[in-house]
Amino acid sequence: MDLAAAILLILLNLASWYTCSDSRLLVKMTLVHNASRIGGFCLDGSLPAYHLHRGFGAGARNWLLQFEGGGWCNDIQSCLERAQTRRGSTLYMNKLEDFNGILSNNASLNPDFYNWNRVKLRYCDGGSFSGDAKFDNGTSVLYFRGKKIWEAIILDLLPQGLMHARKALLSGCSAGGLSSFLHCENFARILPRNTSVKCLSDAGFFMDERDIALNHTMRNFFENLVSLQGIEENLNKNCTSFLDNPKLCMFPQYFLRYITAPFFILNTAYDVYQFHHALVPPSADTTGHWNRCKLSIDSCNTRQLDILQDFRQDMLVALRSFHIYSRRGGMFINSCFAHCQSESQDTWFARDSPQIYSKTIAEAVGDWYFSRNTSKLIDCAYPCDTSCHNIAA
Repeated sequence: MDLAAAILLILLNLASWYTCSDSRLLVKMTLVHNASRIGGFCLDGSLPAYHLHRGFGAGARNWLLQFEGGGWCNDIQSCLERAQTRRGSTLYMNKLEDFNGILSNNASLNPDFYNWNRVKLRYCDGGSFSGDAKFDNGTSVLYFRGKKIWEAIILDLLPQGLMHARKALLSGCSAGGLSSFLHCENFARILPRNTSVKCLSDAGFFMDERDIALNHTMRNFFENLVSLQGIEENLNKNCTSFLDNPKLCMFPQYFLRYITAPFFILNTAYDVYQFHHALVPPSADTTGHWNRCKLSIDSCNTRQLDILQDFRQDMLVALRSFHIYSRRGGMFINSCFAHCQSESQDTWFARDSPQIYSKTIAEAVGDWYFSRNTSKLIDCAYPCDTSCHNIAA
């Protein structure tokens, strides 16, 4: 190939919706220009965005929407700082997003969803796409408009074929996994009644758990988040009317019972984010006694392992009713020290992916979505699972 032809090929790839390089699928960002009409702004006031890769063949009328994760900000200072990063502004985001795992277009890597319309919803509000407030002190302005961002993206996608979807799956990882819990019912109401709508949360089952100092670190964090970003009005109404403290309805364990759409919960029983920030936050371990354990599970002493086993047990208790009574629900609760397993190819579907009873995460989710088999899988306790991809901080 001569130089002119090579340059032409590069330009064609840049102009297309995606480019494949080294087996990677890179999908172009789409700004939601009409979001400003309903006040759907990122923290800094920039326009929200998504990445869409079109489906084909038998999957051309099926849609998978994946909420991006990335934590939260629950006070003005942290939100001001976040607004100057890719977590709070599309101005700082990469314009090409790598689609793999559940977003892959390769049938051998993503057998059930590879040919669907797959959408990555970029996260820039710091409130799991659920806030509806604004901060303006005359000097600084912050937009807590996650709910409006969600609505704006949906309005943009509906005329592109989402309104005619035959099958749909709302998914997300971490803070995005929490978004899947929070928006599942709304998503089901938006789409036609004859659409098969289901939801999946990956690493989004955040627990209302006391830390090792017996403080409600995660509860206090979520309460401040709900208050700051005006989230309470957007939480599940059945839950908020039932609990004395409606802000607790930010925790899935309190409103899962009210989700009527089929739901799949993918979570590790030793979720690393919750281990590091909820169970053993720095504020509860001022002497650094847990530092080595956090770096490597092999370095945890017997007492620390007992505490981690108690956390696993608390999670299983919180999921017990769903496990027993949900006829259309699915679960994959493995015993790995990890966080988010659906977006990475090595944990989603690969030769050495984590498994429960010889079934990978992709196979369990596919069996559940297409009703091929019952998919409520719970791993034995650590250290029995040799298929784990344990991560170290």
